Amino acid sequence: MNKNLLVSGLIKFIVFFGSLIFFINMVRSQVIYQTDNRFEADYVVYVTTNKFEADWWVYMTTNRFEAKKGILYVTKNRFDADYILYVTSNRFEADRLIYRTPNRFEVKCNYGDLNDK
Repeated sequence: MNKNLLVSGLIKFIVFFGSLIFFINMVRSQVIYQTDNRFEADYVVYVTTNKFEADWWVYMTTNRFEAKKGILYVTKNRFDADYILYVTSNRFEADRLIYRTPNRFEVKCNYGDLNDK
C-alpha cells in the first residue's frame, strides 16, 4: 500500500515538474512585434545580407510554438510580443545588426543576447 502511494506521488511530481519546465520554456519564447515608431521599440535593428557583420543570426518561423532563442515569430498583436523591434534602413542608427538565416541550425547571438535586455 505504501509503495503504491509513493509511486503515485512520484509520478504526480514528475508530471508537475515536466509541465513546469515546459511552461517556463514557453514563457521565454522569442515572439516579436515590428513597430513603426522607433521610440516604443526595445531594439532598433538593421537587417543585413552579410552574415559576418551581423550581431544576431535569426531564423523566422511561421509557427508560434517553434519560437525560442534565436528563432523568431512575428505577431500582429503588440501585447503578445516578448520584444518590440523597429527595423531601420540606416545601419548606423541600429542597436543590433541582424541576419536572417534560411537554416534554423545556424542561429547564434554574437553580441549580447535576445534575453539580455
